[in-house]
Amino acid sequence: MYCAIDFGTSNSAIAVPDVTRGMRLVELEPGHTTMPTAVFYFVDGPELDGPPRAFGRAAIAAYVDGLDGRLMRSMKSILGSPLIDQTTDVGGGRGAKYLDIVAGYLKHLKGRAEVQAGAPIRRAVLGRPVFFVDDDPVRDAQAQAALESAARQVGFDELSFQYEPIAAAFDYESSVEAEQIVLVADIGGGTSDFSVVRVGPQHAAKRERKDDILANHGVHLAGTDFDRRVALAAILPEYGFGAMGPSVAGAPAREVPSGVYYDLATWHLINTVYSPGRAAELRGMRGFYGEARHYERLMIVIEERLGHELAARAEAAKIAVAEGGETRIDLSHTEYRLGVDFSEREAVQAIESDIERIVDAARAAVAQAGLKPVQIDALYFTGGSTGLRLLASRIAAAFPTAHVVRGDRFASVATGLALHAQRWFSA
Repeated sequence: MYCAIDFGTSNSAIAVPDVTRGMRLVELEPGHTTMPTAVFYFVDGPELDGPPRAFGRAAIAAYVDGLDGRLMRSMKSILGSPLIDQTTDVGGGRGAKYLDIVAGYLKHLKGRAEVQAGAPIRRAVLGRPVFFVDDDPVRDAQAQAALESAARQVGFDELSFQYEPIAAAFDYESSVEAEQIVLVADIGGGTSDFSVVRVGPQHAAKRERKDDILANHGVHLAGTDFDRRVALAAILPEYGFGAMGPSVAGAPAREVPSGVYYDLATWHLINTVYSPGRAAELRGMRGFYGEARHYERLMIVIEERLGHELAARAEAAKIAVAEGGETRIDLSHTEYRLGVDFSEREAVQAIESDIERIVDAARAAVAQAGLKPVQIDALYFTGGSTGLRLLASRIAAAFPTAHVVRGDRFASVATGLALHAQRWFSA
């Protein structure tokens, strides 16, 4: 028995052999084969096989509900940093090494896979980025070594690594009859990554594929940044963002303080606005608002802890207009019949600068490979944010002769790793 693990920055997945389908993705949560890469450590609770924890969507729900504890996300980014061997406070007088946090998450994935496979799993292929750490081969090697250490700690004896852009390209590679140059666009929640990859029948059988990655480049801009722009452009003005205060003694009116709105639009900062000190400060700011209704709506959000709900509605609005058209953002949970109309055109205006930076990163990746845009044979899109029609079309427009291919936005890397695992362990 063996498996393939996509340990992602935002989401993770694991695949195991299947007698009818060759390989299949494991259902990690009811109805889901991918799971947020998140762990929540509870302050209170019994220690059963480690500190009291929740994983995936349950971890995020515990954080959003305001339970006492600490949420750990983006653990992959810790690999290769000096933090990996350090201990951090997880509440309740407990401490945990960052390496053990990663290992605990991998153990949870492994356990779910073993239950569904009906057998122990000791062998694995793990995905890895082309560079865990840019321009530092020593730290990059340390990052892979740390991930390998965490995997061995939870019972994997035989390990192999494969590059994520190569894995993403496997689905396309199986259908091509001659060598091609593919630009893999992996745009998820936190980063937009581009890899120029050589694929073809003569390459598919090779066990080592690093030489087939001609270039890799990316920017830390993606889906969560789009959500933030949508919240600030469409939703938070209804709560006072960008509004003007009263005119005092004939002086020109000034814009209301904006810090709280930027925090409400940034997922991991939302809980900070609920702290007693911050809430008390906001209660004393009534005089800053020219429109009483803006202040009243904002205080409902703060006092009823509705920030994450607003963020979720921003994300839903982005998805609703992703393929064109418009939607109505319902905000009646803060005021009866309150809502705003939102269109694809407004979404474009909100994220235009981000889109341009992402397209520039795609061009830069091709230039680093020493190629011109017309030399790209195919564009392979994966990652949840490639569902945004405008973004994908703008990238495609930069490479007008390339054939556009859409992989599974959420599981193509995991599926590609599964194909590689099947070849690797069968060999």
